[in-house]
Amino acid sequence: MRPPLSQADYVARVQAVLAPLADAGKAQAMRAYMREQFDFLGVQTPARRAGLAALGRARFDAAGALQAAEQLWRLPGREYRYAAVDLLAQHARVLQPGHVPRLLRLAQREAWWDTVDGLAGVVGDVLRAARTAQPDVQQLMDEALLHKSLWVRRIAMIHQLGWRLQTDTGRLYGYALALAHEEDFFIRKAIGWALRDYARWNPQGVRDFTAQHRHQLSTLSVREATRHLGET
Repeated sequence: MRPPLSQADYVARVQAVLAPLADAGKAQAMRAYMREQFDFLGVQTPARRAGLAALGRARFDAAGALQAAEQLWRLPGREYRYAAVDLLAQHARVLQPGHVPRLLRLAQREAWWDTVDGLAGVVGDVLRAARTAQPDVQQLMDEALLHKSLWVRRIAMIHQLGWRLQTDTGRLYGYALALAHEEDFFIRKAIGWALRDYARWNPQGVRDFTAQHRHQLSTLSVREATRHLGET
């Protein structure tokens, strides 16, 4: 049996896989897509995940996974942050609610929707798994909803994506109304996205909510929420 990898060894192996796949032409296009904010290696998602899959599944405890992710985050090239998000998603079962503040801090480093939304999924997985034993665990998101960072507020809004009928509708609708006054595109989009996701399982509930609060919600949020409901 192979000895477990250290965080440093794992990070070095990720670099050894991704660096040779760098493509300057693709990197330029990826940077342009992200409004020239970040540097890229030029490794697209299928190639990145195929290359890293060859490493085998890393098996860290929670502290090890977080440390490895933070080390990856410091490397130049945004693909390393995507690798960090994937690593944390693979370790969501060993992460606990107490790790959520650390995940939220990571989300604020060079924040944009690409990394933030991935970490929102990790946060959601952690909280959903903990909710049976800790019914009040989503209070962490109540606090995040008030955070000064719009990206943390976005995480609060979308952390229940994929929860289906386990969705806490009080929070879903309450968060949507709490953020409805904000003019930022990414917040308005998040409201619509969260509502649209839940509408797959309770279309009438979302239809009723958007009809009742149409004048509070932005046009963008309503349009996104009702995209598949035959609404305009």
